[in-house]
Amino acid sequence: MTTTLEQPTVETPEPPPARRRWEPWALVALLVGTAVAYIWGLGASGWANSFYAAAVQAGSESWKAFFFGSSDAANSITVDKPPMSLWLMSLSVRIFGLSSWAMLVPQALLGVGSVALLYAAVKRWFGAAAGLLAGLVLALTPIAALMFRFNNPDALLVLLMIASVWALLRAVEDGRTRWMVLTGVFVGLGFLTKQLQVMLVVPPLALTYLFAGPPKFGKRLAQCFAALGAMIVSAGWWLLTVELWPASSRPWIGGSQNNSILELTLGYNGLGRLNGEETGSVTPGGGRGDAAAAMGGAGEAMTGGAVPGGGVPGGGMPGGGPGGGGGMWGSTGITRLFESAQGGQIAWLIPAALILLVAGLALRGRAARTDTQRASFVVWGLWLLVTGLTFSFMAGIFHAYYTVALAPAVAALVAIGSVTLWRRRDSLWVRAVLAVTLLATAAMSWVLLGRSASFVPWLKWAVVVAGVLAAVAVLIPALTRGRIAAVVTLAALFTGLAGPTAYAVDTIATPHTGSIVSAGPNVEGGRGGFGGMGGPGGMDGAGRMGGRTDGTAAPTMPGGAAPGAPGAAAPGTAAAATAGAGDGMGGMGAMGGAAGGLLSGSNPGEELVSLLEQDAGNYTWVAAAIGSNSASGYQLATEDPVMPIGGFNGSDPSPTLEQFQQYVADGKIHYFIAGGRGGGMGGDGTASEISTWVQANFTAVTVDGVTLYDLTS
Repeated sequence: MTTTLEQPTVETPEPPPARRRWEPWALVALLVGTAVAYIWGLGASGWANSFYAAAVQAGSESWKAFFFGSSDAANSITVDKPPMSLWLMSLSVRIFGLSSWAMLVPQALLGVGSVALLYAAVKRWFGAAAGLLAGLVLALTPIAALMFRFNNPDALLVLLMIASVWALLRAVEDGRTRWMVLTGVFVGLGFLTKQLQVMLVVPPLALTYLFAGPPKFGKRLAQCFAALGAMIVSAGWWLLTVELWPASSRPWIGGSQNNSILELTLGYNGLGRLNGEETGSVTPGGGRGDAAAAMGGAGEAMTGGAVPGGGVPGGGMPGGGPGGGGGMWGSTGITRLFESAQGGQIAWLIPAALILLVAGLALRGRAARTDTQRASFVVWGLWLLVTGLTFSFMAGIFHAYYTVALAPAVAALVAIGSVTLWRRRDSLWVRAVLAVTLLATAAMSWVLLGRSASFVPWLKWAVVVAGVLAAVAVLIPALTRGRIAAVVTLAALFTGLAGPTAYAVDTIATPHTGSIVSAGPNVEGGRGGFGGMGGPGGMDGAGRMGGRTDGTAAPTMPGGAAPGAPGAAAPGTAAAATAGAGDGMGGMGAMGGAAGGLLSGSNPGEELVSLLEQDAGNYTWVAAAIGSNSASGYQLATEDPVMPIGGFNGSDPSPTLEQFQQYVADGKIHYFIAGGRGGGMGGDGTASEISTWVQANFTAVTVDGVTLYDLTS
């Protein structure tokens, strides 16, 4: 008698359903809708982050400034990031001329491209329904709706990170080396966009392919090294060029203390972000022992009283709390992403994504090692976990808008998880998981919407009711079949997307300016900036003066334009009132106003602009101002180079006092504009030395409420 050994059953991927007629039309609707939403009213935000806007203007005037990412066309100093995201905007401005629209449209198109690429990365292995859901969730994520309408580097970073996962999954599908090389290229280009942040996606990519790639392990390992080589080449050519270029003929590397791109990469934009020891930053770890206390003092000068929440003994800032250490960048700990400052930006569907990740892996548990669907769960899940945990515990500079890097992973997991479970809904435990996911999502929305009591107050009730009804319905098999299933699906979609959509609509309808911005309405306990500066009298979630706790828009500048916007009315009354500490010779000026400051660009009046433009062609720089944001508004208004002394924080040793004195002696700088912020919050550094020297040797005049010095008199 012969016996036949039974082969273990291996679960194979379900082939996506055949293409239906509605699919291409649904994709067109998704992409057109995303484009309209992201481009609509784009110019209302003016120069958005004027720190980057000035660099865009400089790059549109000078190819050298374009290559290095200089803050000014005369190439005194660069921004503190690599220039790849600036290249796209600068090219647009070269073609269409300098305007808010020309600068920001490329960012909006990057958003449309990200939605399309995420759709492609999900649809190929899970079907069109999953792809469309992933794209829709990404498009409606509040922080994505903000950053794809803003001029920070994050928009391009997100697109390139999605592209790297798309290429990786193609490699898992057929094992070809070219896909791994392309994966490395996308990561390298991401490095040229925002340096080491893109590296958070590298462990998920490498681990996923080492586990699931079709070739034998040795070849898989070699392919990973090929991807590493492609990453080094695609990023290293620019780094090597900058490092080898003679320092005397290139701009100072902004954000570094020793004029080195490697120092910037490994320090201020590298390990310093994790451990908080960021030389040249505004934190105590940056060598400014009284930084936090100075911020508190500046807050008093700006608001006529204490910063909301006040400083804390020892010079610290509010923002600490249960779950971890506190400081200028808020508390650290496992709950950080769910706190008031970050929750409304990204947290709506994080619980659902985590639940669906576990369930999806369980359903694919017996699949072959090379199963692409399981690999999809692994790579998106590791992306969410690695990036989320890093953001939760990093002690250095952290802003709520960083969380846009989580949006593609959350969107993909929600889409592939919900579609996978819906197809297996005959199983009781699968229906139970779907019900728990809906209830968790409804609870998360209740919490987040409850933080803005006057913002669409009925919505949280509607979401909870829809979530409970949908959860009950999925537990009943008869209600998950036929036409009634469509109603249940719509209720589930409402539960998951109503809250984020409301926040996204509010974000799109609200102008956003400044260096620190957030999506949606003001929330209770939210922070518009350093550790606790949101709320009345501070900065609102849009990065503007005057908190809006009732969900309404904060006041704009006279004439209806946002502060720093092209064509904004000249300061003098309401605008001048926001100058605060920025009117002083070495003031911090964090909130901006006429002279600008740490977080907001300057807003010059017509008389001052006219004065700066006189004989502009006779000078290398029409003016110099302390801090990049202070210099940015003058440069954007005149379209002539303005030297940003000290870079973004005013703490970079560029130029030195001796260099500045030589520039003045050579007649290269016309005016020195007082205000802004000098030498870091502690008030020391070369910027403060330059301020003192100018004040002692030149005569001050006041124009449009701004103090300036003619360096040629």
